[in-house]
Amino acid sequence: MLYELSLLLDINLFGYISVRAGFGFFIAFTLTIFVMPRYLAWAISKNAKQPISKYVPAHEGKQHTPTMGGAIFLVATLIATVISTNLSNPYIIGAIITLVGFGLVGFKDDLGKVMAGDNLEGLSPRGKMGLQILISSLVVGLLIFIGFPTEFYIPFVKTPLFDMGYFAIFFWIFVFLATTNAVNLTDGLDGLATVPSVIALVSLGLIVYVTGHAIFSQYLLIPNIKEVGEVTIIAASLAGGLLGFLWYNCYPAEVFMGDTGSLAIGGFLAYLAILGKSEVLLMLIGIIFVIETISVILQVGSFKLRGKRIFLMAPIHHHFELKKWAENKIIVRFWMISFLANILALISFKFR
Repeated sequence: MLYELSLLLDINLFGYISVRAGFGFFIAFTLTIFVMPRYLAWAISKNAKQPISKYVPAHEGKQHTPTMGGAIFLVATLIATVISTNLSNPYIIGAIITLVGFGLVGFKDDLGKVMAGDNLEGLSPRGKMGLQILISSLVVGLLIFIGFPTEFYIPFVKTPLFDMGYFAIFFWIFVFLATTNAVNLTDGLDGLATVPSVIALVSLGLIVYVTGHAIFSQYLLIPNIKEVGEVTIIAASLAGGLLGFLWYNCYPAEVFMGDTGSLAIGGFLAYLAILGKSEVLLMLIGIIFVIETISVILQVGSFKLRGKRIFLMAPIHHHFELKKWAENKIIVRFWMISFLANILALISFKFR
């Protein structure tokens, strides 16, 4: 809407991605802040509370906390997207498919859990994975169709290592699946996944913006891909929606995002990493999500191979809970690690 307005009325201000990203951020933030209390009142009246797994450490009162709050910041982000972006841009279409697709998968899973009142209900692992593969394939298929470059880059090297060709399809689907499930695993404490997601969105949003900018990309010796910079606006919008959500999700949380939010966030972070040719760097940008996932892999592998556990409980944030760390201490320390890792990730661009 703002983009079309800039063309119609010849308003140069709305032609700048940075300006429209700012509008998107505040639109999504304001909508989330305004709508969330009304959603909470409705969710409480309908008993749409978060089922807590019996296997995790006890959290007094959390079993009564409303869930599926991710739907609110996702809708706010989509409204901001419609207002602020050029909807004819193919990369914007891919971003919308990612947010809506993964969000709906998460919503279906959350709804099943809420209706059954059991955290183990909802979508089966196979069904959930199948739907994630379907959404990933749709987005990757769009990228291949529009001729998105398939070269493989790694940090500190200014030229691609090789061209993945059609192997990129399988690699990018893997990136989607790994990231969505990693964010989902991290969403276990109040605000634990929210702030690292905001930080990662800022980092990846900057990378995608530079990738789409002819001058900045040349200066930093990174690939220049026309039109991808527009997706920065959605990254800013989602960050705004998440900050609005954090107002209610910070300790002690009044609402949880549920799989509705975590799967959509993970999918969009993967999409940004692919557009910014930063699939490998995503491991540093999303360091908290990586640590949480590795802790689960190590725990399961160790138990199956040796019959022994490495951690008191996995994901690793539950390990620290059982070591009697205060919940807010775990959360803030994980936030700090995320912030430091993202600073290092952005610094790495000056070493190309």
